[in-house]
Amino acid sequence: MPDQSRTTSSTEASAPAVAVEERLFSLVLALVSTEIGLTKAEILGAVQGYRQKFVPGGDNSSLERQFERDKDDIRELGVPLETLESPTDPGNNQALRYRIAKGDYDLPADITFTPEETTLLNLAAMVWREGSLSGESRRALLKLRSLGTEGSKQLVGYAPRIRTRDAAFGPLTDALDKAVLVRFSYLKPGEQNARERTVAPTAVVQHQGRWYLQAEDQQADAPRTFLLSRIVGPVVVTRTPAPRPASATAGDDALAELDEIWSTQIARVSVRPGTDAESRLGKRRGSIRHTDGTIALHYTDLALLADDLAAFGPEVVVISPPALLNAVRDRLRAIVASHSDTVDAA
Repeated sequence: MPDQSRTTSSTEASAPAVAVEERLFSLVLALVSTEIGLTKAEILGAVQGYRQKFVPGGDNSSLERQFERDKDDIRELGVPLETLESPTDPGNNQALRYRIAKGDYDLPADITFTPEETTLLNLAAMVWREGSLSGESRRALLKLRSLGTEGSKQLVGYAPRIRTRDAAFGPLTDALDKAVLVRFSYLKPGEQNARERTVAPTAVVQHQGRWYLQAEDQQADAPRTFLLSRIVGPVVVTRTPAPRPASATAGDDALAELDEIWSTQIARVSVRPGTDAESRLGKRRGSIRHTDGTIALHYTDLALLADDLAAFGPEVVVISPPALLNAVRDRLRAIVASHSDTVDAA
C-alpha cells in the first residue's frame, strides 16, 4: 500500500512501503513506551515507517516534515502528544523530546480489579497486541527498548483510533496502484443527492486525522480533492487505464495544498471557561487564544468544523466567519427539530 509521500531519492525508492496507519501506530507505540521522551533523531532512526528512509548524517528534511504532519494527525485523534524542552539545551529544537503521558490514561484511583480480573485483562491485552502488531512493529519495539523505553502495556485504546479507515480507502489505493479510473457517488455538504464522479486517483493522504483523495475529475477535466467519508456506497474500480501522477511527490503535493487551505482559513469562536470545549479547541493545531477569551482556529473544511463545534452545544459561540455561524446554527436547529419530532411522537 502506498505511503503518504513519494520521493525520487534512491534510498526512499528502495525502501519498502509502509502503511500510513502502521507508521502512526508505531509512532504512538514508541512515545507511549517512554517516560523521558524520544528526540526527533531517535524517532526517525528507530520507528517503523521512518527508519526505512532515514539517512544517518544525511538530508532528512522530507522525513522531518512527515513527522511534523504525523504529530498533528495524532493530536487530532485525541492522543495527548507532549513536547519536552531539554533543561540543558533550551531553545534547541533538535534537543526536543516527545512522549505521550501515561497519566492521562490511568484509571481513577477508586477503580480496582481482583487478581483474577487483572489476569484476564492482561491476557486479553496480550492477544490484542499480538494480533495488532506486525512483525516489523515488533522488531521496532525491540529496537526502541534498547533506547530505554518500556513495554507496550499502555497501547490498548490507541490502535482502534489510528487504524480506522473509510470504506473507500482500500479500493482507491488499489486503483492508484493499478493506475485505473474509479467511479463513486459523492455527497457534498448542503446537497440532498449524491452525484456520480469518475476520477483518476493521484494520491490518497491523511490530513488532520481525515483521509482525502486527490484526483483528476474526468467530467470537469480538472483536479479535485474529495473527503473519503463523503463517498456514498461502493467505489467501482474500472479497467480503464488512467495516467499516473506526473509528479513523483503527488502525496506531498496534495498535503501541501491542504495545508495551504488550512493556513488561510481561520474561524473565531468564544468558549465558556473551564469547559471541555475550551480544553479541546485550545489544544488544536495552530489555535490561538486571545486575551478576550476567544480562540482562533484554522480549518480545512467548513462543514467538518461546523460538525465539531455544534457537538459542544452551548459551550461554544461562533463569531466568524458568518458562513460557519450559519452552518452551526443549522445543525443545532436540526437537532432541536429532531428531538421535537421524537417528543411529539411519544
